[in-house]
Amino acid sequence: MERYLCIHGHFYQPPRENAWLEAVELQDSAYPYHDWNERITGECYVPNATARILDGEGRIIEITNNYSKISFNFGPTLLAWLKEKSPEVYQAILEADKESQKKFSGHGSALAQAYNHMILPLANWRDKYTQVLWGIRDFEHRFGRPPEGMWLPETAVDLDTLDILANLGIRFTILSPHQAQRVRRIKGRAWHEVSGGRIDPSRAYELRLPSRQKINLFFYDGPVSQAVAFEHLLVNGEHFAGRLTGAFSNTRTWPQLVHIATDGETYGHHQRHGEMALAYALQHTESSNLARLTNYGEFLEKNPPTHEVEIFENSAWSCFHGVERWWNNCGCNSGMNPGWNQNWRRPLREALDWLRDTLEPLYKEKANQFLKDPWEARDEYIRIILDRSTENIERFLNQHAVRELSPSDKIATLKLLELQRHAMLMFTSCGWFFDELSGIETVQVIQYAGRAIQLSEELFGDHLESQFLERLERVKSNITEHRDGRHIYEKLVKPAMVDLSKVGGHYAIRSLFEPYAEHDRIYCYEVHREDYQSSEAGKMRLAVGRARFTSRITGESTLLSFGVMHFGDHNLSGGVRTFRGQEAYQALIQEVSGAFSRADIPEVIRILDRGFGRDIYSLKSLFRDEQRKILNQILDKTLQEAAAVYRQLYEQSVPLMRFLADLGTPFPKSFQTAAEFALNASLRQALEAQELDFNQITSLREEALGLRVPLDEVSLGYSFQERIERTALQVLANPHDHASLQKLVALVDLACSMPFEVDFWKVQNIYYEILQKIYPEFQKQAENGGGSAQTWVSHFTALGEKLHCRITCG
Repeated sequence: MERYLCIHGHFYQPPRENAWLEAVELQDSAYPYHDWNERITGECYVPNATARILDGEGRIIEITNNYSKISFNFGPTLLAWLKEKSPEVYQAILEADKESQKKFSGHGSALAQAYNHMILPLANWRDKYTQVLWGIRDFEHRFGRPPEGMWLPETAVDLDTLDILANLGIRFTILSPHQAQRVRRIKGRAWHEVSGGRIDPSRAYELRLPSRQKINLFFYDGPVSQAVAFEHLLVNGEHFAGRLTGAFSNTRTWPQLVHIATDGETYGHHQRHGEMALAYALQHTESSNLARLTNYGEFLEKNPPTHEVEIFENSAWSCFHGVERWWNNCGCNSGMNPGWNQNWRRPLREALDWLRDTLEPLYKEKANQFLKDPWEARDEYIRIILDRSTENIERFLNQHAVRELSPSDKIATLKLLELQRHAMLMFTSCGWFFDELSGIETVQVIQYAGRAIQLSEELFGDHLESQFLERLERVKSNITEHRDGRHIYEKLVKPAMVDLSKVGGHYAIRSLFEPYAEHDRIYCYEVHREDYQSSEAGKMRLAVGRARFTSRITGESTLLSFGVMHFGDHNLSGGVRTFRGQEAYQALIQEVSGAFSRADIPEVIRILDRGFGRDIYSLKSLFRDEQRKILNQILDKTLQEAAAVYRQLYEQSVPLMRFLADLGTPFPKSFQTAAEFALNASLRQALEAQELDFNQITSLREEALGLRVPLDEVSLGYSFQERIERTALQVLANPHDHASLQKLVALVDLACSMPFEVDFWKVQNIYYEILQKIYPEFQKQAENGGGSAQTWVSHFTALGEKLHCRITCG
C-alpha cells in the first residue's frame, strides 16, 4: 500500500508590539538582534526559506524552500510583522503555498490559525468565534484562498471550538495522540479505547459534533514528534529521514500516513541547523522513493476517513493536565527554575476574566449608539486591522453604522473596536505558559489589559484601573523585587502608556537630534508640522513649534505646541500643551526665545515650566528605540575621548607588551584593557570606513593574535557580515563589474582569516542566485574563449570555494 509522509511546523511568536505604538520596541535580551522576532527570523524563518543541502564534503549543492514541501501554519500576528520587517521571508512563505498547490493536487500546505493564540476552551463562545473567524479572514487576505485546515493554539480543544471550525468551513485540524479517547469504524458499533496516546496516527478520523456537523482530525505521531523536539534527532538529516520512514508498518493494509507536528522554531532556532536536517530528510525521502510527500488536504482527498473518533475535551499538546497550564499551578513549567511556583496563573486569569466581563456590557451599550450589530462589527473589524486606509474605514462604517457618523462618533466607534481587540489580545496563551509573572510574555498581556482600561476610561469615563489593580495585588511574583501584579503594572506597564501629548513630547525632543519632514510618522501616529523654530548657543539648543498629531488607529487628533531645551549633554527639558491660539503661541515663542538669546537659562526653564505645566518631558520620555539612538549620539563624544586615552596608553605600552608576551608573562590588567579596547575600536572603525584598507585590517588582526587580545566576536562579526552583504548585493545588481566581484572575493577571504565566525548565510543565498541566473551566461562566454568571462568565472569559482558552494550549473 502507498506510503505518505507529512511534516507539520507550527510557526508562531506571541505578539510583542507595544500596545500603544503598534510596533515591537528594542529588546536587549535578543542582542545582537533588535528584538526576539528579528532574532528568531534570522535563526529560523529565513533559514527555512533558504535551506541548504550539502554534499559529502560539506559544500552547498542546493538551496531550497522548506515551506513548499511541508505542512505549516504561521500565526497571523507574526505574518503581519514579517510582511513589514522581513518582506522577503513573507513572500517566500506565500510562494511556498502556491508551489505546494502545484505539488499536492491543488491543495495548499498553509493552514490558518486562531488569531492571537488564545486558549479557546478557556474563552467564552463569542471570543472563540471571533478568534477563529479572524484567523480565517487573515489567511484569505494573505494567501488568496480559503483555508482547508486550522491549527488550534497549543492544540487546545473542546467540542464548541470544533463546531465553530466546521460551521466556518474548516475541514480538519491536527491534535496530539493523547487527545484521542476512543475510535470505531464509521457506522460500526464497538468503540475501542485509545487513551494514553495509543491511537493509530496513520489515517484521518472523522468526529461527529453535537450540532450534527462533522470535522476531520489528524493525530500526529507522538514518539517521532517528541524525538524531533526534545531528543536531538535533527543533528543528522539521514537519521531524521530514517526515523520518519521507520514509523511505517508492513502490517497496515491501508494507505498510511506518517506525520509529525512540532513548533516550527525547532528547525533552526531551538536546534541550530535543524532546517538543514529537515531539507535533507525531505530530499532523501523523495529521491529514494521511501515515501510520497503530501499535505493534509491532499491526503484527505485521496483517503477519506474510514473511522470516527471521540476526544478528550479541554486537552492540549503541552499540558498533561488538560488546559490547566493556562489558568492554574498544575506543575507544567519550563523546569529551569526549581523552587518557583505558578500560583500566579489563576488570579491573573481571574483578573483578566473580570476585566473582559466588565467591559462587555459597557461595549455593547455604547456601540449600539453607532453600530447596527456591535458583535458582527467586531467580527468584521479584522478587515480594518488588515487595511487601515481611510477609504477602507469609510467602507466599513458605511456598512455597519446605524447612520452617518460625525468625526467624533467615528473616533469613538474605532476606540470601541480597539477596546475589544485588546480585550482578546490580553488572553494570548504565552502569558501563562512560562514560569514567572514578570516574564516579557506575561507583562505583554498585562500591557494589553492596560490599553483596554485606558480606552475604557476615555469611552465610558469609568475608573476600572483601581479595581483591576486590587485584583492584580493577589497575583504574586516569584521574584522579591517584582512583588505582585500591581507592582509590575505600575513599574512596567504604566510607563509604557502613550497618549497624543506623549507622542508630542517624543517629537519635540527627537527633533533636536534628527529633523522631521513636514509630514512624518511616529510609529502609528501621523504628524503634520505647522511651525518649527530653533536656536543654538554653544552646546545649548532650543526648539519651539506646533504640529498636529493623529492616531492612525483611532483617528483621534490634536494640535499641540511644544518647547524643548537641550543643555548639551543628557540633560534636557521640554513641554507640550494643547494649542491655545496664535496669540498665546507667539507670546510664548517671543518670551522663551528672548530669554534664550540673553543666555538666561534659568529663565528659559521657568518659562517652559510655566507655559507647559505638568506636561514636562525629558530624555526618559522618549520611546525606547529613539532613546537608545540619541543616547548613543550623546555618548559618542565621551566614548571618542575615552578611546583616545586607551589608544594612547596602548601605543605607549605595546612595545613592553610584546616583550612580556615573548616571555610568557601576563599583562597588567590596565595594559590588557587598553589593548582590548584600542584594537577592537580600531578594527571596527576600519571595517566601517568608506574604503577598506585590507593591509590595516590584517595588521590589526595579527597584532591581536600576537598579544592574545580577545576580539569582540559578535560586534566585529556583524560588521564584517554587513560589509560583505552590501558588496554581494552590488555584484548581484551589476554582475559585469569585475572590480566588485574581486572586492567580494577579497572580503570573504579576509573574513575567513579572522579568529571568529562571520555569518555568510545571505551572501551564500546571493551567490546561489547568481549561480542559477547569471553564471551560465559567463560560463558559455568563457567556453567560447572570452577572456573577460574566463577571468570572471575564475573569480566566481574561487568565491564559491570560500563560501563552501559547489558549482553544479552547466
